[in-house]
Amino acid sequence: TTCGNILFLCGCVDERQIEKYMKEAKEKNRESWFLAYIMDTSEEEKAKGKTVEVGRAAFQTPNRRFTVLDAPGHKSYVPNMISGASQADVGVLIISARKGEFETGFERGGQTREHALLAKTLGVDKLILAINKMDDPSVGWAQERYTEIVNKMTPFLKSSGFKEDQYYFLPMSGLTGDNIKERRNTPSWVEGESFLDYLDSVPPPPRLKDGPLRIPMLDGFKDMGATMAIGKIEQGTVRPGQKVIVMPIGHKCTVTSVYINDEEMQYACCGENVVLKMHGVSETELTKGFVLSDVANPCRVVSKFKAQLQVVELPDERPVMTSGYKAILHSHVAAEECEILKLYESMSMTDRKKKEKNPRFVREGSILTCSISIARPTSLDTFLGVAQLGRFTLRDEGRTIAIGRITELPVEAKPEKKK
Repeated sequence: TTCGNILFLCGCVDERQIEKYMKEAKEKNRESWFLAYIMDTSEEEKAKGKTVEVGRAAFQTPNRRFTVLDAPGHKSYVPNMISGASQADVGVLIISARKGEFETGFERGGQTREHALLAKTLGVDKLILAINKMDDPSVGWAQERYTEIVNKMTPFLKSSGFKEDQYYFLPMSGLTGDNIKERRNTPSWVEGESFLDYLDSVPPPPRLKDGPLRIPMLDGFKDMGATMAIGKIEQGTVRPGQKVIVMPIGHKCTVTSVYINDEEMQYACCGENVVLKMHGVSETELTKGFVLSDVANPCRVVSKFKAQLQVVELPDERPVMTSGYKAILHSHVAAEECEILKLYESMSMTDRKKKEKNPRFVREGSILTCSISIARPTSLDTFLGVAQLGRFTLRDEGRTIAIGRITELPVEAKPEKKK
């Protein structure tokens, strides 16, 4: 709903469209959802009132161009949320201020906690905590409720690894639009900038423009006979006519044109969400999780690696992590089955001095160095190489069990030296 209202306030949706959505929402007896339909376009999402796929749309503020990725918040769709958040530079975690709703999301195993942790692992460096539904009758823009939520969230964010300048609390209402673009009906205690003003001032993160090209693919499709690829450039620059290689399959092809928000461009730098027209490749070879990379310096493809993990929580039926533990690995937009091979060293998060060499098992709340094997070869990199391709999360039984970064890849057979 908030995403829809942002687009509406920035003038990206015309009045006629809104009227159509209002009528549709009324027919379904869901009058307050009409703004959400701007982002949730499929029938399934409209009926349930939940975001399932990751919606995308673009809007502009005076100094910046933004792409909104509306990621799902519901527990069953966390894998989709991971592929949405892994492309983001700024995260907006929407927390409900309504009585009972904040508490549910914040308990152990709740979604608010899981999403904040995932955002940190997936490389979202700035987190805006939008305290939503402040206009609800049970809240009534009460300052006490806002302060209570801020005080509960702050220690948790610090333990997830966010520093003080990396998060920002902001009270708002997604439905009435208070404090999104202008103050409107907010009471006098609300200080600081409104949501869009704050976004406008956020500096974009540093990236390598001149490094070898890396575009983790979201999807490939056919458009009027031409093969198209969608993804976000994590490193390098892409231009029409450039020769690229699709890793892990090693298929060479050419980029014929580059589009940003449906406009054709001469080139696109890292950080952009692009659609590329491809030549010499079929859409079956452009699937989610593959990485388009520079021909001269392609992305590494590995089936095992060494990593440092932080074990967040383990399911009750398997309370310890040992070698041979199987889980699902999510890295950039790829999702693969994996198994933990060998545990090298562990320490607990509370007492970082005490290290245990070659432990037989670890419990939740520990930091672990181990090696992991993947079911099929995947394009990855170390965290120091391309950070976005070197972060991952492990999930099991429908919840996030560990977050980590890749520390080293297997040594290559070639004599080339890797930095």
